[in-house]
Amino acid sequence: MDSADDPRDGSNADAAAGVSELQAVAVELRRMNSEVNRLIHAFAHAQGLHATDVHALGAILDAETPLTPGRLREHLGLTSGAVTACLDRLERSGHIRRARESADRRVVHLYYEPAAKAVARSFFMPLAQAAAGACSASEPQELEAALRFLGRMNGELVRMQVPRR
Repeated sequence: MDSADDPRDGSNADAAAGVSELQAVAVELRRMNSEVNRLIHAFAHAQGLHATDVHALGAILDAETPLTPGRLREHLGLTSGAVTACLDRLERSGHIRRARESADRRVVHLYYEPAAKAVARSFFMPLAQAAAGACSASEPQELEAALRFLGRMNGELVRMQVPRR
């Protein structure tokens, strides 16, 4: 038997374990992504929105400072026309408002309307409760490691070059 095929060879076993771990991580990420997407689509349907609109709401909610349409376009990877259509739908449905607040009146900021935010919070409460349950069942070190991994994973995803839609 060639030493490269010998299962007792640690380097091959380590490589196989690495592939196996990577596959397990990929499966779990796909499963989680599918479940979150199922919730996003259900919320979008209930609100008469598109899934992209819900992603836009998430970006507006998570932004540390008010987003502009241009920054939202970059975040979502959409064309300016697609972002305008998305924002028009969100504004018509009462989910966001656009405000010109700066000295430069050409600058528009996007704000999540409080009543719409409350509707979303109520809809996604089971997800928050599930996350809280998973967190409480985990050790602090596990959560720290998971947060580091997710941060790195998100960084890698941001760096990927994906064509605009």
